[in-house]
Amino acid sequence: MGLLDGLSNLGLGKLEGADIYQEEKKEAPKPVEKPKEEAPFDENDVLFDKSAECPVCGKGFSFRAVRTGKARLLGQDPDLRPKYEKFDPAKYDVVVCPYCGYATLTRYFTSLPAAQVKLLREGIGGKVHGVANNPILSYDDAIQRYQLALASSIVKRAKDSEKAYVCLKLAWIIRGKKETLPDDTPDYDSVMAQLRDDENEALQSAYEGFVNARQKENFPIAGMDEITIDYLLAVLSARFEKYDVAQKMIASILMSKTANNRIKDRARDLKDQVLMEMKMKGEV
Repeated sequence: MGLLDGLSNLGLGKLEGADIYQEEKKEAPKPVEKPKEEAPFDENDVLFDKSAECPVCGKGFSFRAVRTGKARLLGQDPDLRPKYEKFDPAKYDVVVCPYCGYATLTRYFTSLPAAQVKLLREGIGGKVHGVANNPILSYDDAIQRYQLALASSIVKRAKDSEKAYVCLKLAWIIRGKKETLPDDTPDYDSVMAQLRDDENEALQSAYEGFVNARQKENFPIAGMDEITIDYLLAVLSARFEKYDVAQKMIASILMSKTANNRIKDRARDLKDQVLMEMKMKGEV
């Protein structure tokens, strides 16, 4: 008697003589597909030409701008500098008129009061030359453009918050250059040391400007609410070892009823960092 005899009575007669352990036919292995090579990143793909009219000289021109949503955010430095994958949009955040030389952050590229136009025409107009206008900006190109924006803000007697924000973003650009400086750069150590000094100088100026702005200007300041400004001042205070100011700002954030949990968590981390630094310096 076979183990499967009688299956015909159940309608499965074809299986009565089946080989129980018959090996299944193996399918031929599929060829291994090579992983697709990622196309090299091209900065041009995230940029476009945008038209504008200079509020100082009235002439039309175009400038390079970043396409919305094309840069992928990776994280944020303690002083709020956003970090993106393969690209630094901040390099393109200064608009420079190629005719009169007026420069400003895109946030402040708007119509200007007649008094500021007069100041800029007298102090900037026609005097600027040699501005890099490459389709792709290097960090050196960007630093030059931020310097022009700072010069224009001084000449037009801009609010302290505008000058402070330019200084903050200039520091971010200098940091970007520092992070990407090739190892084979001639006099690498001295170049890095100078970049560190330049970054600290820009951040110190940003700190002073935001302190003044917080005392004299209404919120939002440079697009930031009171909690964000206090957190930024706490970070910069800690950087420059102004621990009493840092602790005051941190306390105001932690006691705030409007601050969200995310910034409170960051404030607690900063508080721990400040206490650790104070202990190391024997100030606790």
